[in-house]
Amino acid sequence: MSVRRKFSSQAEPKVLGALQEIARREGRHFQAVLGEAMHEYVARKRQQDPRRKVLEAFQHSVREREELYRLLAK
Repeated sequence: MSVRRKFSSQAEPKVLGALQEIARREGRHFQAVLGEAMHEYVARKRQQDPRRKVLEAFQHSVREREELYRLLAK
């Protein structure tokens, strides 16, 4: 079992209600549903970071070799 640390926060009532409904419908504790949502959010953000770096490199390449790409496109 992992160590947990308490924290407090605020959420829009609509979002909070949706998470509570998911927990109720699935017969799970709200804390478990919130934890899963946070894990998925972090995982998604981590996946986006390499993509951003790849896109930045691509944009740099396009700027650097714009004339070559234009000639190849003909």
